[in-house]
Amino acid sequence: MLEILTSHASVRRYKNEPISDEVFHRLLHAAQHAASSNFVQAYSVIQVKDPEKKAALGKLSNNELQYSTAGLSLLFCADLKRGEKAAELYQKEIVGKSVEDFIVATIDTALFAQNFVIAAEAEGYGICFIGGVRNNPTEISELFGLPDYVIPLFGMTVGVPDENNEVKPRLPIDSILHVDAYNKQKYDQQLKEYDVTVNEYYKQRSSNPKDVTWSETMAGFLSRKRREHMKDFVQSKGFLKE
Repeated sequence: MLEILTSHASVRRYKNEPISDEVFHRLLHAAQHAASSNFVQAYSVIQVKDPEKKAALGKLSNNELQYSTAGLSLLFCADLKRGEKAAELYQKEIVGKSVEDFIVATIDTALFAQNFVIAAEAEGYGICFIGGVRNNPTEISELFGLPDYVIPLFGMTVGVPDENNEVKPRLPIDSILHVDAYNKQKYDQQLKEYDVTVNEYYKQRSSNPKDVTWSETMAGFLSRKRREHMKDFVQSKGFLKE
């Protein structure tokens, strides 16, 4: 299991081989045993089988190649709709607009999805998370009939890998581990060393080599505004209105 966890790399090219519903449901069953805040299980996953919807999802998320070849095309959603229905059975009204409820739903979905990934990779499949679904969340919600309190967080493709990607070197343990108090001073030296490691990886990897560092990439990524439409979209679905 540790070997599976430490050998993860995103797969974006798949052999055109189907994955049966029996296998898919077995992976889902394993995924459902992830931890869940207060046992809310605030997630749903949409399996996209319809070719036209699959093509539309690929286009809307800017990942057409992946969705066209993957054995499984999935959309993971933060979901409090079931919770709302449960509350109605007892004449209660959920307070889904709270920040806490939004956090619960997104964390539940992420834990569920990561369990699914581990199960899939244990069976020899490759996967790729697709955050591009947040490029057009309104259109994707309409495509799949997502009601209020249901938000498309990310997509995922699953299949038999048709490529072998090298594992990216992660930050050193000492960089993410803090004992008794947060220590930001250590980053100055650690990031210099990590940038060398990442730069060597990028220049030497077999596909899409490039001459950049981790800090350079993060500087560009975190210094620009991204998907500013998401706040209004999330609020339109009933969340974060306080």
